[in-house]
Amino acid sequence: MGQMITFGDANSADGTSVGEFDGYRAEPIGELRGALIVIHEIWGLVDHIKDVADRFAAEGYLVVAPDILSHGGVTPEVGTEINRLMFHSSEEERAKAQPIMREKMAPVRSPEYGAWAVSALRKVVDYLELQPGVDGRLGVLGFCFGGTYSFALAAADPRIRSAVPFYGQPPETSDLAHLDCPVLAFYGANDENLMKSLPEVTERMKDAGVQFDFHVYPDAGHAFFNDTNSVMYRADAAADSWTRTIEFLRGTVAPTS
Repeated sequence: MGQMITFGDANSADGTSVGEFDGYRAEPIGELRGALIVIHEIWGLVDHIKDVADRFAAEGYLVVAPDILSHGGVTPEVGTEINRLMFHSSEEERAKAQPIMREKMAPVRSPEYGAWAVSALRKVVDYLELQPGVDGRLGVLGFCFGGTYSFALAAADPRIRSAVPFYGQPPETSDLAHLDCPVLAFYGANDENLMKSLPEVTERMKDAGVQFDFHVYPDAGHAFFNDTNSVMYRADAAADSWTRTIEFLRGTVAPTS
């Protein structure tokens, strides 16, 4: 079990003010392999993401899962309720989710929020970089919303050694020029919007000189890794992507030679 911690502007490496925000810290078990930032889905820092952080900690990583949605008004409690409504068995209940989703998510879709979120994530990098034994071994991983911000953080901060976005969109082409770490991405073949954009994404990564590897699961859609979502979860895809991720991190964040 990890613990909640609070980030602020004290001892800021770049002087940028982002205010206070919380995160979940999971301690590594056994030999420290490095540090990971795990970025949550659009539902926020819910128990599922804390569990994922604990799982990576069990593999030897010091993990921080920051809460970057509460700043925009989407607390974990709000995200949990929207998620419950969206996947409810009742059509009437599902219909309630859309207006709430539009209202609550509007602020976090603004460019100003995006700039704040990347700055906040860089504060987490500052924090992890100073932890004993990390020695610059830093990676980022995220899901959906968090997958997109995994791309964005890796493009914004050269201290990131590798990025693992699960079903996320990369930043604009101009930002990719600054992305110089290897990327391993995962998609579900039934995730229509991301599948349409994947050829273009692949070409953009190639043009930017990014080492970009991806895997598409034929019987999966969006959110296939989330084992708390009985509708979207695909056990085989989740297990395989976990194995590939651990192998990738050991070769990038925590190489043995």
